[in-house]
Amino acid sequence: MRRWQVLAGMGMVWLAATAAAQVPYVAIEQRVDAQALAEVGLTPAQLQTLNRLLREAEQGAPAAPVAAPVAAQAPAVAPMFAGLDDGPIEAHVTGTVDGWQPGTVFSLDNGQQWQVLKGEMKLKKPVSNPAIVVVPGIAGRWFLQVDEDLPKARVYRIR
Repeated sequence: MRRWQVLAGMGMVWLAATAAAQVPYVAIEQRVDAQALAEVGLTPAQLQTLNRLLREAEQGAPAAPVAAPVAAQAPAVAPMFAGLDDGPIEAHVTGTVDGWQPGTVFSLDNGQQWQVLKGEMKLKKPVSNPAIVVVPGIAGRWFLQVDEDLPKARVYRIR
């Protein structure tokens, strides 16, 4: 009788381990709030690499080294402040801008959409299709500038 209980217990452990191993991986974009993920400032390629590494870690597989394409390899000296090597994005807002506050979405003529995370401003008069500049900051932060004399809005890209 004791041997039967041991075998049954081992079978239950095996079934539980098999079931746990078959749980599909959930991508980081589905686990983390989009706004919090945008604050990190990962590129789509970096998100893909992170998902692969997490998936392999959950499955217990050793992570394979990531080989970057020759053109995309980092320079010999790392930048002092991450994100500042990215250039500004110059575009026009599609539509009228009369101000912004957290949650305001700016649709640009280049197809990008940026949402205000921090900052609030009410313009004296609405501006139609204004030229804007989205400038990089430290640690992947981005700032939308409608006029160089006005405060910038901290934004993150949603599309």
